[in-house]
Amino acid sequence: MKTLKTEMRDGMRIAWDVPVTMDDGAVLRADVFLPLAEDRYPAILSYGPYGKGLAFQDGYKTAWDIMCRDNPDAVAGTSNRYANWEVVDPEKWVPDGYAVIRFDSRGAGRSPGFLCHNNARETQDIYHCIEWAAAQPWCSGKVGMNGISYYASNQWRAAAAQPPHLAAICVWEGWSDSYRDGNRHGGMVCVFRKNWQDMQVKTVQHGVGERGAKNRINDELVCGPETLSEAELAANREDMWHELLSREMEDDYYRERTPDLAKVMVPLLSAANWGGQGLHTRGNFEGFMRAASRDKWLEVHGGSHWAPFYTNYGVRLQKKFFGHFLKGEDTGWDRQPRVLLQVRHVPENGRERFVERHEHEWPLARTRWSRFHLDSQQLQLSTEPVASEQSATYDATGDGLTFRTPPLTVDTEITGPSALRLHVSSSTADADLFVVLRVFDPAGREVVFQGALDPHTPIGQGWLRASHRKLDPALSLPYRPWHTHDQKQPLTPGTVYALDIEIWPTCIVVPRGYIIALTVRGRDYVWDGAATTLSNMKNPMRGCGPFEHDDETDRPPAVFGGRVTLHTGPAHPATLLLPVIPPRR
Repeated sequence: MKTLKTEMRDGMRIAWDVPVTMDDGAVLRADVFLPLAEDRYPAILSYGPYGKGLAFQDGYKTAWDIMCRDNPDAVAGTSNRYANWEVVDPEKWVPDGYAVIRFDSRGAGRSPGFLCHNNARETQDIYHCIEWAAAQPWCSGKVGMNGISYYASNQWRAAAAQPPHLAAICVWEGWSDSYRDGNRHGGMVCVFRKNWQDMQVKTVQHGVGERGAKNRINDELVCGPETLSEAELAANREDMWHELLSREMEDDYYRERTPDLAKVMVPLLSAANWGGQGLHTRGNFEGFMRAASRDKWLEVHGGSHWAPFYTNYGVRLQKKFFGHFLKGEDTGWDRQPRVLLQVRHVPENGRERFVERHEHEWPLARTRWSRFHLDSQQLQLSTEPVASEQSATYDATGDGLTFRTPPLTVDTEITGPSALRLHVSSSTADADLFVVLRVFDPAGREVVFQGALDPHTPIGQGWLRASHRKLDPALSLPYRPWHTHDQKQPLTPGTVYALDIEIWPTCIVVPRGYIIALTVRGRDYVWDGAATTLSNMKNPMRGCGPFEHDDETDRPPAVFGGRVTLHTGPAHPATLLLPVIPPRR
């Protein structure tokens, strides 16, 4: 670092654009933030494609404005000059004796190369970045990874690669399964990735150069010194959407981007968001449950995708964890309960309420797994089995059928994963089923919640393409069916098939007098209200955020535009398994 231009400013030593050579000769660039005193410090490292020099306020203006409005503590105690989307603010970490390192991933920002997300090459890059950091004279030899979303999900893969100096990871809202968590829900392609690459990645690809933003602090071009043509840029990145759209079944492409969680041995904190239905939530729970590490903790919160990470609550939790594992401090983490839940309650006076509770495991051992039977004639959810054979039909691309419980007689907590068993027939060779858990108040109004991105989301969702119904018996659990997605099994029109549908983990305390409902639909959930927008999202959000499944190439009307019939009764039991949590005695 002595040969590099190093600045002393804002209480930090900062080295911009540090070149780091990978094993194949590619040179990636990192910004390094250090305390003023020359010493050896543990490092907090992030690696991702959003442009390390792009100010949060510039790249994600509406998200920034919402955070400032709703979570003022997230932007307090710092000048916010170094604020960057989904990574730690060095002004909040460097004074506590940490080195903060931000890498632009290969092909993004100021790091040249071919832009290809989440592949084996990227995992290898992160491995080398960690080992490079540990060998620097200013590093104690202990490296932790921290960050949200992209900067979180790649931690699972980095940890599975087992770099010797990776000492701990904090996976804050980060998916772990490339196929199931974010790209193909139940076998259906999610259009999020297409729009995500257009809005958040292409805009900061290396080579955008003069057409892109400038770093607010050092006035350097965020996307590197050279400016390439659109054709050159396109040739220098993977067409991610084409790859996803052309690969319906799980194959080596998805497996390359999915970690072997049995190889994740480092201490980890997995922080999930109840409202992250559609991308990260499932991965955080699966990562926590299936990682091999003996030192692992789960935290679950609500609110937006980005703000809780920066709040006093989030930063204190992260520092308590890393202080223990990177610095050997007595932070009390050795007494930290394995599971920390922010238990969600229905909004009061327009504001959601969360009550902190400590648990010992996930799913909770005291769960009262409760079966509710679907009555297709009365459209009810009943605790008693349906006595006679019944059926109900709906448009395969329509709003479907909604089944409701009677008004609850006591406050009822639902916390955990859910599962749905259906018997269906279709007028065509396939059918896509969208499953939505919902809550209605005594006046019949739906109660919606702040999702990670969309402010009007239901409490839970699940998806399944009927031709992907094959289960893996070794991985399936009563509360979490596991589909192999390795064999397409078309339907014979009119024939009844059993389907098991995973519903992602959720949490809600439903008050007495309210109703729990289940909707089985032929398209994405739509909230009956005005759509909202974020500057980094292409389409208005109507209840599912950007996690929709409306691509006609993947869902051709000739196949998915028929009629679907739900069959219920003694020969065709249809049941919803809910995780009801009794009060502690």
